[in-house]
Amino acid sequence: MAFAAEVSGFFLLQRPSLLPDPKSVMFRENQNSSLCFSSPTLFPAKQKRSTARSLRAMKPPEATINEEVLNLVVGKRTKLRVRAAVTVRKKNKEDFREAIVNHLDALSDKIGRNVVLELVSTEINQRTRAPKRSGEAVIKDWYEKTKAKGDRVIYTVEFAVDSGFGEPGAVTVANRHRREFFLESIVVEGFAGGPVQFVCNSWVQSTNDLPTKRVFFSNKSYLPWKTPEGLKEMRDKELMELRGDGNGVRRLSDRIYDYATYNDLGNPDKEKGLARPILGGEKMPYPRRCRTGRPPTDTNLPCESRIEKPHPIYVPRDEAFEELKQDAFAAGRLKAVLHGLIPSLIASISGENRDFLGFHDIDSLYKEGLLLNLGLQDHLLHKLPFVKKLRESEGDLLTCFARAEDKFAWLRDDEFGRQAVAGINPVNIERVQVFPPVSKLDPKIYGNPESAITEDHIAGHLNGISVQKAMEEGKLFMIDHHDAYMPFLERINELDGRKAYATRAIFYLTSHVTLRPVAIELALPPAKPGCERRCRVLTPPCDATTTWLWQLAKAHVCSNDCGVHQLVNHWLRTHACVEPFILAAHRRLSAMHPVFKLLHPHMRYTLEINAIARQSLVNAGGVIEACFTPGPACMEFSADFYRRHWRFDQEGLPADLLRRGVAVADSSAPHGLRLMIDDYPYADDGLLIWSAIDRWVKFYISRWYYDDAAVRADGELQSWYAEAVNVGHADLRRAPWWPALSTPDDLAGVLTTLIWLASAQHAALNFGQYPLGGYVPSRPPLMRLLLPDGESDPVGYSEFLADPHRYFLSAMPNVLQATKFMAVVDTLSTHSPDEEYLGERRERSWAAEAELLEGYGKFAEEMEKIEKEIERRNGDHRRRNRCGAGVIPYELLAPSSPPGVTCRGVPNSISI
Repeated sequence: MAFAAEVSGFFLLQRPSLLPDPKSVMFRENQNSSLCFSSPTLFPAKQKRSTARSLRAMKPPEATINEEVLNLVVGKRTKLRVRAAVTVRKKNKEDFREAIVNHLDALSDKIGRNVVLELVSTEINQRTRAPKRSGEAVIKDWYEKTKAKGDRVIYTVEFAVDSGFGEPGAVTVANRHRREFFLESIVVEGFAGGPVQFVCNSWVQSTNDLPTKRVFFSNKSYLPWKTPEGLKEMRDKELMELRGDGNGVRRLSDRIYDYATYNDLGNPDKEKGLARPILGGEKMPYPRRCRTGRPPTDTNLPCESRIEKPHPIYVPRDEAFEELKQDAFAAGRLKAVLHGLIPSLIASISGENRDFLGFHDIDSLYKEGLLLNLGLQDHLLHKLPFVKKLRESEGDLLTCFARAEDKFAWLRDDEFGRQAVAGINPVNIERVQVFPPVSKLDPKIYGNPESAITEDHIAGHLNGISVQKAMEEGKLFMIDHHDAYMPFLERINELDGRKAYATRAIFYLTSHVTLRPVAIELALPPAKPGCERRCRVLTPPCDATTTWLWQLAKAHVCSNDCGVHQLVNHWLRTHACVEPFILAAHRRLSAMHPVFKLLHPHMRYTLEINAIARQSLVNAGGVIEACFTPGPACMEFSADFYRRHWRFDQEGLPADLLRRGVAVADSSAPHGLRLMIDDYPYADDGLLIWSAIDRWVKFYISRWYYDDAAVRADGELQSWYAEAVNVGHADLRRAPWWPALSTPDDLAGVLTTLIWLASAQHAALNFGQYPLGGYVPSRPPLMRLLLPDGESDPVGYSEFLADPHRYFLSAMPNVLQATKFMAVVDTLSTHSPDEEYLGERRERSWAAEAELLEGYGKFAEEMEKIEKEIERRNGDHRRRNRCGAGVIPYELLAPSSPPGVTCRGVPNSISI
């Protein structure tokens, strides 16, 4: 009996000093950590497997006594007590209502029953076949720490468990407060195997809003068939709750991920002219977006009613911006509003939108700011005191960032060519393989498909070689937006203040590896279906008149390119097409699944930024329609590309380069590709990042899937991919080009493509929008006049000849359009202070997987090497597309960045 009492007392852990020392088991780097009351280091020093085995062998002897031995000695089960540190992140700002609710919660917290936790074992009770559970544990010091300083508060809680409890695999949390709180992590100590980590990072709703308990799993990853018995039912149930039942209006506190078509872009109840077609379905294929379940509009039942800003639009609660991100985004929005406010007031007072009077008028926006430029600062600050207050608090809020490049560079042809490979839209340049280029549009409607550009147009600009020879040597390239714009031109040109062509630009690759434009085609639709198109071809100028016409033609090409960049390459191919994969991941992959943990950093904030875009950017009458050439047809323009061209199997960088003919397969070349343009900054830097992602993903996947059978047998994985394709991209689900998902290599290819799109591809297309495209004359988002024509418009042509400078500016966006565009791309180009960059953020749950931490460490080291290599390339004067007098270095794919508009930095996810 004495011996039994001794063993019993031992397991009651009356002396905390007898607990296994966590520092000797998992957290060797954290020399100052104390049991329970501090947040332990989550990333241990790199250790070999033999070291880990030796550490396990050094555990105190009590860890080896199992339930059977204890029952033999003691004769019955005993209770032991374990402790946990619960880390809660505090809100920095609270409104009056929240303060009242907190006060009420504080009163009930004195009783200590507001937050209740329960541990769930990985094992089941053999008699009941249910998971083993601890007793309920209450956070008792919540009230005492109500006014604790700092961003985080660490609470302690004690659990009573049977000596045969096993290893904790999950914890349930019930929040009986009146309001939600953000649970960052739970660390449980006192078990023989060492501390057990639960990385939560989630809002825990009040039981008034969500009656069921929240479930958090430990940081261990499990493939579905390796899930411990005690967690199987909880794993399935959690996924079912996240999927919901597809019914009802979603509340902001919900965590439900579901699909819907883009039926919420229009606002027909407000105005008939704001009706828009539904994107998604047989008539107009499009990816699916996150379902909100709002009621239909009164005037069009298939369409969903809108929630206008500043009211928030639903996304699952954990997808919403965190406080730091929200503050940064709100500041950017405010700047955008103020940029557009003053021109709007001027337009409303004067009854017209003012044109720029000269290039100095435009330049002053970048030097002095909008208010100073308009000469109204004192008057407006007197009439609008809130503007004064904002200026005082935010500094020079209304002043745009100064441009750093040569202010006259945009006038040069070599800069026009350089932007095609090192600008904000470097993904449309393609090699000419058929001459003349041929349209794929229906000739019965659009006439002769052959381009109007002939060999006679360009022969004199090819350094003495023929067109055929130039194609054979890989020296002819083009940016072809003809087919993208032609079906929409009639609608565009009927709009007030919008004029556009379907454009093609042909470039010659010089011996200095720079692109020189040699011809521009401007096409209009035929007067009647099947008739000849109305085309105009311009070549490099030879006198004053043709110089101005050439500049106008380049402006039309840039305007078209601006629309394709924003509506297709940026919005559709990254934001919209990635969203279904994110929804499917949350619905079909458990938080314990290793593939979910790999994707998790790359899904951050995407649903929220897409929801905001539907609310105020891509919606009817929104910023995109106001600023870009297609106007009300913007999203139809995007959907047309999705229907005719988008292919997931060609969204990876190598496949895209091969498709466009700007690279050829070459096993002897780096990355297995030989670029046809040696100095192609986007492709050069992009291949470094693509290859690093590819190696990391293959390494990660190899640790979980040893053969093809394992991939095919993973039900969660197969359900994720099948749902993303068949539901998220339902309109293209029958396309033959979808990659299979049968082997580890198949899986690695799909995941590498998704991570590439969410990180580097989005960064290359987004964060240079203001620095590289914010100067309106160099890259106008829309044009208001066609080229002057002496035959069809002799009066306009005479005005052009008399004052080409004024004619050019009148073809550009007016002041209101330009300032609105500048403010929006400024906001979109801004990194928030809480940005997480590629290679920077280790998934905290990998702390339990030493090999994965080591593998990710190598990936992070590669990002550092890539950054240094990009810096070296930008200093190489032989690379004329990224180095030279007044040339901005190409840094869009340099992985790291400070906050703000930096024209560099590769975040993990599509977060802006």
